Amino acid sequence: MVCECMDNLLCDEVWLSNSENTFEEEVGDFVSLKSYENKEFEETFALYLEKEASSLTEQDYAKYLQSNNLFVPRCRVIQWLLKCGSHFNLSFGTVFLAVNYLDRFVSICQSNDWKYWMLELLSISCLSVAIKFNEKSTLSMDEIQVEGLNYSFESSVILKMELILLKALGWHLNSVTSYSFLEIVDSDFLESHLYHKFISPATELLLQATLDQKMLEFRPSIIGISALWCTLEHLFPQTSDTYIAYIMRLLNQSQKDDMIKCHELMQRQSSFWCENQRHCPLSPTTVLLNT
Repeated sequence: MVCECMDNLLCDEVWLSNSENTFEEEVGDFVSLKSYENKEFEETFALYLEKEASSLTEQDYAKYLQSNNLFVPRCRVIQWLLKCGSHFNLSFGTVFLAVNYLDRFVSICQSNDWKYWMLELLSISCLSVAIKFNEKSTLSMDEIQVEGLNYSFESSVILKMELILLKALGWHLNSVTSYSFLEIVDSDFLESHLYHKFISPATELLLQATLDQKMLEFRPSIIGISALWCTLEHLFPQTSDTYIAYIMRLLNQSQKDDMIKCHELMQRQSSFWCENQRHCPLSPTTVLLNT
């Protein structure tokens, strides 16, 4: 089931990518990727898998959201976070951190009396903390509260919420997100000009996944690698199997099983082609509003 609030969303081509990076452009009949045997990649991948455990939500988070009718409100505030990412031209890493902080806090608190204004205050605080942690320059509290919020809050209230958030998260802000697993697929893994074509559609799949409640059952690593898989097999169909097999060897059997499930789900809920020659997923969980 997808979020009702996302039915009219459109792709934001400016923030995500320029048109030349969409799936519609031909990469070539055959592309020879770099040697996939990469020790540095393997070490980083293993480290991220280990660190991932401290970045997860509490168990049964999806069930908690469902039992408290929080799926749609969660989608709405994440939609706002994505709009802010586009509006302020924030790094994707910052946006994914903000979503991670929000989900971890909600899963830790397990309140049965969430009001929508609370989620808006929390989302503002999550974005503010993520910007302070991950961006070179910060934004004022007034700047962050851009159009699209139902409520406005005084700076002192947001700062108090930030402190509550930080304490609840144990001051652990360097979270491993699904986007982290795309970031390590750099020019050592792909030729630089191919990486440029790869990163935009793969990131869009991850942004879409933040709004899909079914994805909450998977770890960030599984979601990130599934987006990698979907993108590689479309861009480089003749060589993608070799690369995915290599990554699969770095996973245990349980992770492999989850990977297959997540990949199938991502394939079903995404479309790489549009009749109007524009890359835009057919799923109602399309990721960004035009700002």
